[in-house]
Amino acid sequence: MGAVAIEPSRQRILVAAEQIWALSVRATIATFRNPANFIPGLFFPLVMAAVYASQFSQAIDLPAFPEVDSFLQFILPSAILQGIAFNAANAGSDMAIDIETGFFDRLISSPVARQSVLIGRVAGAASAAAVQAVFLMIVFLVFGAPVKSGIAGAIAIVIVSILLAVALSGFGLAVALRTGSSEATQAMFPLIFVAIFISSAFFPTELMRGWYQTAAELNPFSLIINPTRELVISGWSWSDFGQAVSITILIAFVSLSISYRAHLGRLRDA
Repeated sequence: MGAVAIEPSRQRILVAAEQIWALSVRATIATFRNPANFIPGLFFPLVMAAVYASQFSQAIDLPAFPEVDSFLQFILPSAILQGIAFNAANAGSDMAIDIETGFFDRLISSPVARQSVLIGRVAGAASAAAVQAVFLMIVFLVFGAPVKSGIAGAIAIVIVSILLAVALSGFGLAVALRTGSSEATQAMFPLIFVAIFISSAFFPTELMRGWYQTAAELNPFSLIINPTRELVISGWSWSDFGQAVSITILIAFVSLSISYRAHLGRLRDA
């Protein structure tokens, strides 16, 4: 009797897993099928890295500047963060487009697990972030900016990148599900870029002054970038990896909670 009772539950789990996989693949393919979706997340960080490395190449000689091989090595985590921010924007915008075109309503009216719609979008953003992180690390390595912690550090950076993509896409999905508007969703992401620039992404907080330094030190992005950067410039550290992962998971928990509530609200209104 116990075995018979368990089988339907297992079947539902398998079906839900297949649906999540299918929707995740759909989201990933949609990202890479359209060059306008993924090229900015690769091109813009590289251009910014080249500009900053040219302008601030002598900054690494300042007394309070961390010991690095080059300024490129210093901003490697920042370049990855910028790329992930572009990706997260796509996840929210694509969800909003699905709502605007009516595909979302058709999807939830079908016998599909409701949570798979949300999880599929998040998983698509996460997989794209992993590809971006690997690509950017390879490009930076070619130009003389290696990850000092080696393969272990590179894997750690990919893990942090995936978690950060989940966290940022959660905010975009929340706006998309609340408003159903791609314009409103896209309008939110300039705020993320402002937050990136008011952080330690492009310069160490030790060399900042006044309110800007205080804001950068308290910025959650700084709390993620700083330990991730240590993996790049100093070598492997479990404490740095743990800090980057724990802060990112905390942000992801908040964003996914908000997006899940928005998802439930959208389902009730459908």
